[in-house]
Amino acid sequence: MSIYVSGSLAFDRIMTFPGHFHDHIYAENLRTINVSFMVNGMEERRGGCAGNIAYSLALLDEHPYIIASAGKDFAPYARVLEGMGLPLDGIVRFDDIHTAQGFITTDLDNNQITGFYPGAMQRKAVYEFPNLDPDTDIAIVSPGNMEDMQRLPAFYKENGIRYIFDPGQQLPVLDKKTLLDAIEGSFALISNDYEINMICNTTGLSTNELIGRTLWLITTKGSKGAIIHGSDGTEAHIDPVIIDEVIDPTGAGDAHRAGVLFGLAHGLDVPLSAQLGSVSASFAVEKMGTQEHSFTRKQYVDRFTTTFGPMPKPCAVLF
Repeated sequence: MSIYVSGSLAFDRIMTFPGHFHDHIYAENLRTINVSFMVNGMEERRGGCAGNIAYSLALLDEHPYIIASAGKDFAPYARVLEGMGLPLDGIVRFDDIHTAQGFITTDLDNNQITGFYPGAMQRKAVYEFPNLDPDTDIAIVSPGNMEDMQRLPAFYKENGIRYIFDPGQQLPVLDKKTLLDAIEGSFALISNDYEINMICNTTGLSTNELIGRTLWLITTKGSKGAIIHGSDGTEAHIDPVIIDEVIDPTGAGDAHRAGVLFGLAHGLDVPLSAQLGSVSASFAVEKMGTQEHSFTRKQYVDRFTTTFGPMPKPCAVLF
């Protein structure tokens, strides 16, 4: 059984401005803006959708293949992934360009100014998939290189591989045909409620019509949990796992997808897999950054039990 995670790999450089943007940006001067913010701190963190999903899967003792492109500065990121036992076979490295990078400056009101440099993400990740097994393998196509997001759904369908389509941040640049081609025949479409509305607007389909194109529609709703719709008529609400304090919601969606993939890869049904996704997301939001959380098996089971009750036997044997 193999799990394939395609999408972005990136470095996030997070800076703190000890003031308020509105004190330095004036509406009457926006046409000639020229501002410099002196920050008092900067942190570099690993990120990118594929990296984040793979990280949380590694915490569950899985070793997914990451299908992504990285640049000449990727070595320290690669060492962390290798240290977690993750294979790097699917990561294409280019020595003439940097890995994708986000530059995020936050002021005292938690307003953010972000610049994103796609870098190596502009280049497709070519991988031969030497050991595909349609009986057991599962994949997710998450936000990343546009060509990868178009060709991989077609490739998975051609080879009988179940895949989840997760368009996320790339929705504004995905056209109707690309979206419909990727959704049609997918095992599941997963997005937050705002993104589902965007998908409906772009495709002209209702949520019920989307369910006719994919087997499962998973709509995440942040602190309100998730809604599951199946083409077989299944409808389920998945409660969020309540924690004492949310530190940073960034990356919760990727951790959620890791939990879902883990469950599906081990033969669990979609609602139960989504419950695991809720548990995984709860650990991610407790830390600043998308790959800073961790947990023990006992902590994971305890959180599941607190929210959903005793783990059903098919799930419990995995822990």
